[in-house]
Amino acid sequence: MPILTPTRRGFMAGASALAASALARPAFAAAPALTVASRQIEVLGRAATVYGMTGPDGRLGIYAQEGDRFSGQILNATDQGLITHWHGQIWAAEGQDRSYTGGGELAPGAGDAVDFLLTPGTHWMHSHQLTEQQLLAAPMITREADAEDIQEVVLMLHDFAFRSPEEILSELGVSMMHGHGATGNESGSMPGMAMDHSAMNMGGMDMGGMAMGGMMTHANDVKFDAYLANDRTLDDPEVVQVDPGARVRLRIINGAGATAFWIDPGVLPSACIATDGGACAPLSAAAYPIAQGQRLDLIVTVPAEGGAFPIFAQVEAMRLRTGIILATAGAKVAAQTGEAATESPYLDSQFDARLVPLHPLPERAATQMAHLMLGEEPGYRFTINGQTHAEAPPIAAKVGDRMELMFMNMGMMMHPMHLHGYHFQVVDLGMGRFNGPRRDVVAVPPGGMVTVAVDIDKPGSWLLHCHHLYHMASGMMTEVLVS
Repeated sequence: MPILTPTRRGFMAGASALAASALARPAFAAAPALTVASRQIEVLGRAATVYGMTGPDGRLGIYAQEGDRFSGQILNATDQGLITHWHGQIWAAEGQDRSYTGGGELAPGAGDAVDFLLTPGTHWMHSHQLTEQQLLAAPMITREADAEDIQEVVLMLHDFAFRSPEEILSELGVSMMHGHGATGNESGSMPGMAMDHSAMNMGGMDMGGMAMGGMMTHANDVKFDAYLANDRTLDDPEVVQVDPGARVRLRIINGAGATAFWIDPGVLPSACIATDGGACAPLSAAAYPIAQGQRLDLIVTVPAEGGAFPIFAQVEAMRLRTGIILATAGAKVAAQTGEAATESPYLDSQFDARLVPLHPLPERAATQMAHLMLGEEPGYRFTINGQTHAEAPPIAAKVGDRMELMFMNMGMMMHPMHLHGYHFQVVDLGMGRFNGPRRDVVAVPPGGMVTVAVDIDKPGSWLLHCHHLYHMASGMMTEVLVS
């Protein structure tokens, strides 16, 4: 039976220490600033060994205020080499994490020193290896100085399998290479996948979809055992106590390795106020798309009469879902089912087309354009301009450039494209130029074209990749090399 966590201003302090935690200034003076270690959770009645990223206050994740620094030691308390990425932290210079070409791994038992000003907004941190699939990820929230003084709840999503990432790669027909590249199987075929594109089936999952340019759109090419919201499934969801009539800010992070979701706030009035940490004009929708790596900040309003209100995250193009429950004191919390009545749609660009950023990039002509064709080939080979990361030369740029990246998706799956070290602005979705949302991950739908603009302001090697982990591992990554 779900247990209500105590109510309080700021983040809710819950048993998971994820969805609920007050935004106090972290004690970064104490070392280590972050410890990465194994931990145990229960999924569907079975014990599971996963990873955790614990701050100096003992909670999973980092919770700070605008103006704070992330400073101290990153301790690798696992038995594996570690490559971390501070996703969304635009003020972290190259070398502050190891997720760049040549960055290497932090050895078991060793530590890395970090020190950078935290970027305000809803961000997160994660492994840049497939251990992210084993929950090696956590919130990295820096509460904005102008944030409304209302209750805030973090909702972190994961897809979960009892199988190891290596087993999943084997099912897909891929062998891993140093976490940043891969090769297909020698036969060039993908086990369990008929490559006629008419009836996709991967790992026992039906991939049939709508026709797109003679191909069949599909999603969810990995079969997962469960979908988690703050480490829990809907058969035992997190229940967060809220006040009747209150406005609540949901900071939602899609930490899934291979799954996009639709956020369904149910009967609660809602509006999106930020995407990937960047503030936007409030925009209401019946459901909100969130691709892998993306974040959404929603304001929901609890009815004055109170009650229990599920916040669902439904898997793209499926009925499966996870979520949490917002409930007022004494409310009856009904059992929830892990399946919706109907399948959700595929992710597309319609929501981004409606978003208006509060802090757009200044008007300026691009000084450089890169055309990036996203490809999908037999043997579970995913490419950019026909090449994998191991094959492709970097994209050269200089400090001071206004670069535009035009993504053209020639494949059958949506690709959430992420650039390290920067926030960009969506400026074209194939329907004409506009001032679109500020993001660091943009969903490029099958057959779609998306152009983003970014102001290049710091040197270094900045990876650019699909945030579907198995597409990244299978080659869909390059880098922007800034001099």
